[in-house]
Amino acid sequence: MPKSTNYEKFLEFRKIFPWFSFDNFSFSLSQKGLEVDFVFSLSGQITFLPRLFVPRKKWFRPDHEIEMLLPNILFQIGMIEMVSYWKAACPPLVKILPGSLTRDQVAWWKRCYFNGLGEFFYLNSIGTTLEDFMVIEADGGPVHPLMKIPVTGGIVIPVGGGKDSAVTLELVGKQKDSIPMIMNPRGATLQTICQFGFGDQEYIEIHRTLDPGLLALNDQGFLNGHTPFSALLAFVAVLAAILSGRKYIALSNESSANETTIPGTTINHQYSKSLEFENDFRNYLRNYITTDIDYFSYLRPLSEMQIARLFAGFHKYHAVFRSCNAGSREDVWCGKCAKCLFTFIILSPFLSSEKMKDIFGKDLLDDMELLLLFDQLTGGAEEKPFDCVGTISEVNLALCEKIRQCGKEKLPGLLDYYRTLPLYPSYSEKSFREAIDGFAAGHHVTGSLLSILKSALHG
Repeated sequence: MPKSTNYEKFLEFRKIFPWFSFDNFSFSLSQKGLEVDFVFSLSGQITFLPRLFVPRKKWFRPDHEIEMLLPNILFQIGMIEMVSYWKAACPPLVKILPGSLTRDQVAWWKRCYFNGLGEFFYLNSIGTTLEDFMVIEADGGPVHPLMKIPVTGGIVIPVGGGKDSAVTLELVGKQKDSIPMIMNPRGATLQTICQFGFGDQEYIEIHRTLDPGLLALNDQGFLNGHTPFSALLAFVAVLAAILSGRKYIALSNESSANETTIPGTTINHQYSKSLEFENDFRNYLRNYITTDIDYFSYLRPLSEMQIARLFAGFHKYHAVFRSCNAGSREDVWCGKCAKCLFTFIILSPFLSSEKMKDIFGKDLLDDMELLLLFDQLTGGAEEKPFDCVGTISEVNLALCEKIRQCGKEKLPGLLDYYRTLPLYPSYSEKSFREAIDGFAAGHHVTGSLLSILKSALHG
């Protein structure tokens, strides 16, 4: 194993492991549900065997209706799943064996991988380009044709356990044949759909299992970092729509996700949550998978601050939602990460200080150990945190509004510090009301669903 800088590792690994292959996928339908196995290879030296499992529930369509529909979407899921394993050594050549891709598809996948791995390349100091980082060979496998899928309507709503998907669930969950989807269920996701009123047989459950060998390689010093999880979620949501006969997939990605993490670059931790990816995915879905399923983000017209405003009124989710990645396994707020601090800041203008302490266990705005993260969130540092957080502008506007609400009260430490910064007078002059009343133009929400969203925001 190379013992050097990450960029030197990148170059040396590409010599040791000159190719990566997506060898195969297989699936079976049984009384238990759908079981899927993928096979990837790192230059024939290391084999990876990740899995998907979808338990059979009452919403499952009959096997004879879906069996012929599965090869295409499972092949596509394998295409996005493999990037988690490819990145361990970043081989220059990628061989796709279980399916053929057109030249346009190859270009689409390269763009998806490259943009989705922007953070990975940046933090590992890997200098590479869209043209050079990989070559994809995919012209010898079977052709997976565009599919005609009989859908009956209804909406698949992916639920991640945070405030955003809770808002989507609350607003459209009562629509006919709406059904939540959870990837690797945990406390916050299960309690969120329970609070809405969905029972055990009334949600789509997806279990994704990573090959433990990948974690072992990470421990050995192979390359590691962020991958575009939301892109995987998009393809898996299409599988969920096929299995359940639903026409629509309503994500909960907001307009704030479009802002880059490193100012002046295209590097965005949330690339696969951005409008750019959403547009690309919609095109790929209708050109290469099916025209019968409509994928869109329901909250795209809104900012994180507007979502926080709506969420503040949905009290039944306040005790159960969790957005902290660090504390996700224990289903807690760690109180030390950027996601915790951002969520605290963005909710603070809409909930009382006591309510915020009840949710998070303490006043995060009074924790001076979070100063570095605070500066990153407000734009006082060179880069935003590499996490799913809102825009610099809305963070500053939320802080200014909270200071205004405090009046002559003693301010928590971080707010007192913020008031001394040049940012404060600059943002305090801007209209908080205009920021929470606006409606972003770039989105794919239409018809009655758009009316519901506008009514919730302005009603």
